[in-house]
Amino acid sequence: MTHPSPELKKKFLKWFWGIFAGVFVLIALIFFSISIGLIGYVPPIEELENPKNKLAAEIYSSDNRIIGTFYTSKENRMNTSYRDLSPNLINALIATEDIRFYKHSGIDGKALARVFFKAFLGGGGGSTISQQTAKLFFTDERASNIFERTIQKMNEWVIAVKLEKLYTKEEIISMYFNKFDFLNNAVGIKTAAQVYFNTTPDKLNMEQAALLVGMCQNPSAYNPNSRNEKTRQRALTRRNVVLNQMKKTNIITGTQCDSLKALPLQLDYHSVDHKQGSAPYLREFLRIRLTAKKPKRSNYAEWQQKDYGQYYLDSMAWETDHLYGFIEKNPKKDGSKYNIYSDGLKIYTTINSRMQQYAEDVTTAHLTELQAAFFKEKKGRKKGIFPSNMSEKDIEKMINTAIKQSERYRVMKKSGTSEAQIMEAFDTEIEMRVFSWQGTKDTLMTPRDSLIYSKSFARIGFMSMEPANGHVKAYIGGPDYRFFQYDMATQGRRQVGSTIKPFVYTLALSEGMLPCDKTINQPVTLMDDLGRPFTPRNGSKARIGEEVTLRWGLQNSNNWITAYVMSLLSPVQLVKLMRLFGISGRIDPVVSLCLGPCEISVSEMVSAYTTFPNKGIRTTPVFVTHITDNKGNVIADFSTDTKEVIDEETSYKMLNMMSAVLNGGTGSRVRYRYGMNAPAAGKTGTTNDNSDGWFIGYTPQLVSGVWVGWEDRAIHFSNMAEGQGANMALPVWALYMKKVMEDSKLGYAPIQFNIPTWFDVDKGCY
Repeated sequence: MTHPSPELKKKFLKWFWGIFAGVFVLIALIFFSISIGLIGYVPPIEELENPKNKLAAEIYSSDNRIIGTFYTSKENRMNTSYRDLSPNLINALIATEDIRFYKHSGIDGKALARVFFKAFLGGGGGSTISQQTAKLFFTDERASNIFERTIQKMNEWVIAVKLEKLYTKEEIISMYFNKFDFLNNAVGIKTAAQVYFNTTPDKLNMEQAALLVGMCQNPSAYNPNSRNEKTRQRALTRRNVVLNQMKKTNIITGTQCDSLKALPLQLDYHSVDHKQGSAPYLREFLRIRLTAKKPKRSNYAEWQQKDYGQYYLDSMAWETDHLYGFIEKNPKKDGSKYNIYSDGLKIYTTINSRMQQYAEDVTTAHLTELQAAFFKEKKGRKKGIFPSNMSEKDIEKMINTAIKQSERYRVMKKSGTSEAQIMEAFDTEIEMRVFSWQGTKDTLMTPRDSLIYSKSFARIGFMSMEPANGHVKAYIGGPDYRFFQYDMATQGRRQVGSTIKPFVYTLALSEGMLPCDKTINQPVTLMDDLGRPFTPRNGSKARIGEEVTLRWGLQNSNNWITAYVMSLLSPVQLVKLMRLFGISGRIDPVVSLCLGPCEISVSEMVSAYTTFPNKGIRTTPVFVTHITDNKGNVIADFSTDTKEVIDEETSYKMLNMMSAVLNGGTGSRVRYRYGMNAPAAGKTGTTNDNSDGWFIGYTPQLVSGVWVGWEDRAIHFSNMAEGQGANMALPVWALYMKKVMEDSKLGYAPIQFNIPTWFDVDKGCY
């Protein structure tokens, strides 16, 4: 065998070291070029020190639970500090992704060659956590060829080294977890913990942490919530790989590893779709209110210069409601506006998560029962859910109006589809998902029939607030936000019926009348401003022709006694008083006003009723206590506005009269049927044809109001027994209050109204 000569060896070594040196110099030049921006992209120090990270606004309940977020379509991210990460998460990540994380300065020298080879082969791997963080924040993942992939990898190295100089190891780990997209609108570990396990990052156990860290390799391939069984199985396998890595690094023992691997996938999945979750109507109300623009008269085609014009209402809100238009009114220090979807604001609401859950639970229970009774009443009727005295022409008109107001119609019309084609489409069966109280149903139905089906379900508006400070503790705007998005707590306005009567009697007492004043219970005819007679009907035949007190008249919601009181007063006076009570909509000063034909929101009625337990002082609703920026700095505080409506003595008299409503009056089923025996007062309300059912009740600590009815006033119960407010609305209040009072942690145990011992409600009656 011939050996190479010394000259050949020397020549070979010279070439070898020359090539090696050349490659080394080339690599050094590439790194230098990258670092100064000639090749690729390395962000400036300022951006590295303050990486751009779109953060969702977090909405908190008063008991410090996250009840929702506002976010852009792909950025439902909430920040989490290192101290709020479970050690299980940190250990799983380091064991799986970067075992020498605490020993290197951004690049793991031992993995360098492996990274080189994999980069050229089109693969990945070998990246440190710092490099992966750099990739998440600053590098383009769309590299399409070997050269681009190599430059991208080298970019990551340079950025990783710079990150290591600017941040601690702990900060880099939290940056990584906060940036990673775990799919299903779960961007960042805080949202991921909530979505997949309904918990927080600090409470993640070993197998949960392993599952989430396993997703970091490829969240789509290892999605544990996938509908595909193979994908779920891959997620389980990947979780077990992470557990094996934790065993190899002695974080867990072999026995622990085996027992954890034997566990099945155990998710507690909670969608973060803004239409689901706790208090969706409140969250949407806040989003609209916070981002509202200053109203312009030109935006209101039918604007009228009257006190009930919509422009007037919105203008008044802009001027007096600090929450309304908050984003536009409160710029940052540099003059730019906050972005509610990406600036990481924290919005602290007054809602109590348990009270909200109680309200939602009793609403579901009651409306399920009420709906069953409604369908039973309408079953087999020729006109279905529509009244028998409603003409076919009017029914068709109602349906056609609903069609033209639908999103489907607007989209088809905008696309140029003819009217005939649209109507044909509305009469063609298609697959759809519809609401039911037994859960959503997949069915075949024409869009026209689906609109009628939707109209058959009762709607609800509910709000509960503390009269002392205005804090709203529970809020419901409808049966299910996914299907019924019109908010009946603040947006909707309906006739209030007899719930207006406390305002009438308050005016009477303010004018010197007494609860014990008497009159004959008989029909009363009033004349309006045009000289037309108004003779209200009365639903009850009790004590006709007898002498009764005003207290008895309110207690039993007697229309004749209320009309008698109205005959002694001026409708204009009543309107002025209702304005003091905070009613802002249209109120016509007519004699029939005493029976509640005006349309008012649940929110306004609840706020108005705070006057009675509050010694004559009305408080406005407070939905948010304060807002902070993403660093925790308070940028706004909110509190109630108060208004003296009546004097203390009048409020005590009204407490006495309205307590009688529950103690033997139209609201007495609160006591005998629902067993709510705490000191309380309130008023029922029912409008013509049972179209609206109301109950507004209060204790010394809570005022809560309920409206129940259908989208169209023409759809309603045919009989008074089912359709009155005491049956449609009162049960929600009673069941809610029982749950709240029985929860000792909430602090709403029964207490007496604060009426001084010296006060005699019947003073002057003897």
